[in-house]
Amino acid sequence: MKTVSMTPPARGELRCERLADDTLLVHLVGHWTIRAGAPVVTEVYQQLDASPPVRRLAFEAQALTAWDTRLLTFLRQVLEASTHRQIVVDQQGLPEGIRRLLALAAAVPEREGARRGGARLSWLAGIGTAVLAAWQGAGAMLGFIGEAVLACLRLVTGQARFRRVDLVLFVQECGVQALGIVTLISFLIGLILAFMGAVQLRQFGAQIFVADLVGLGMTREMGCVMTGIIMAGRTGAAFAAQLGTMQVNEEIDALQTMGIPPMEFLVLPRMLALMLMMPLLCVYADLLGMLAGLLIGTGLLNLSMVEYINETRKAVHLVDLGLGLVKSVIFGALVALAGCLRGMQCGRSASAVGAAATSAVVSGIVWIIAADGLFAVLADRLGL
Repeated sequence: MKTVSMTPPARGELRCERLADDTLLVHLVGHWTIRAGAPVVTEVYQQLDASPPVRRLAFEAQALTAWDTRLLTFLRQVLEASTHRQIVVDQQGLPEGIRRLLALAAAVPEREGARRGGARLSWLAGIGTAVLAAWQGAGAMLGFIGEAVLACLRLVTGQARFRRVDLVLFVQECGVQALGIVTLISFLIGLILAFMGAVQLRQFGAQIFVADLVGLGMTREMGCVMTGIIMAGRTGAAFAAQLGTMQVNEEIDALQTMGIPPMEFLVLPRMLALMLMMPLLCVYADLLGMLAGLLIGTGLLNLSMVEYINETRKAVHLVDLGLGLVKSVIFGALVALAGCLRGMQCGRSASAVGAAATSAVVSGIVWIIAADGLFAVLADRLGL
């Protein structure tokens, strides 16, 4: 009599058997690997939804020769479908290694937001979602600003808790280390203003008024605005990245656990450093811009140095300089708040740190431009 060898197939196979006690027995045969291929889970779904209903699900894996994550994915899908249909699952027929991995996967909860989203929202739902997100963001921003104001009040009363050495380090970072980029940008802005004014005013023989244009433009607007934008791209992003990294490493949670308010310990010294250094950087930027205008006036327009300086003195008043300094203080506070806010709102991943830094730069620049427009309206109303 010839013996027939029952060699299991290389490719994984799936055989479903209905037993008398409303039990669905699933036979797993062959190689259930990614490379060999395996059946889809749809066949099991059809058996679970068939009539009469299945009350119990069991497995038989004696003919299973090899398996990897392909089988685990299949079993996870089957278990989720059985739980959804309130079907009792018996895993005793599976190999011990598979049962352990399934238990480990079930013990770790699914991270919120890890699952791919469902169907795309309609345009009306998208608008509503965007409005709600903007409303929540505005509320969070106002709450953060309120906490910053309270921290400043505690600083005035001597109750704020932060390290003075941190304040000194942030002052150095926001002041001395920013001189290079402020020097370059301010000098170029002064050159551009002077050259643009010279091209137009030279047609009317009014070259001398280039000094007025550069002096007023730098002291009232360009000096403080460009310095604020530079600090938003340089220091605001750094603040967001620093606090975002601390958020990822759970250092901020540790501070709260120890009873140390992060607003005072982390945000307050950064905000104070920028508010202290921004007026000095603004004055420095104004001087460099006017120096660039002087070079254009004396080199391109054939004006004497004395004429240019005297015209600048007649055009620029202390009110103009003071308005620019007040703007610079406000812009420094806005840049620090934007960077710290986005850093504190950072997620728990490496990509979230980069997103927080980008959002801090965008928010800082938008807040600076909006505040500058508000200052322009107030200055016009007050006659400044």
